[in-house]
Amino acid sequence: MGFLEGAGAHGYFLATGGLDAYSYAPMPVQLLFHALLLLDPLVALLIVCARPAAPLFGAAVMLADLVGNWTVAWHAVMAHPTTFLRPVGLLPITLFGIFVLGTALPLRRALMPGRHLNAYVPSPPKAG
Repeated sequence: MGFLEGAGAHGYFLATGGLDAYSYAPMPVQLLFHALLLLDPLVALLIVCARPAAPLFGAAVMLADLVGNWTVAWHAVMAHPTTFLRPVGLLPITLFGIFVLGTALPLRRALMPGRHLNAYVPSPPKAG
């Protein structure tokens, strides 16, 4: 759901601000934020389809998103750190990013072919 919310946010910014929606950011970050409009729903689709590559792809997309957001906000965070302790913006993006990065490898292992949650079933003890 986080990736779809991100795609929605980037779609909103593009709809309201046009191609200059991220003019405050360096050009590579602007291009990344526009690309996230396509990358975020792609990650969500791959996760829903349970593709083993989805968690690592999602982690890479999220890492790029985190780097872009922190690059843009770094000086403001250093100047006024408490203004970023709110439920919108950098804080939830960072928390979601930590979640995605922390769960990418376990989720990938769980999605590997032939891998089932109940794959290990011990034999019952022999009677007698």
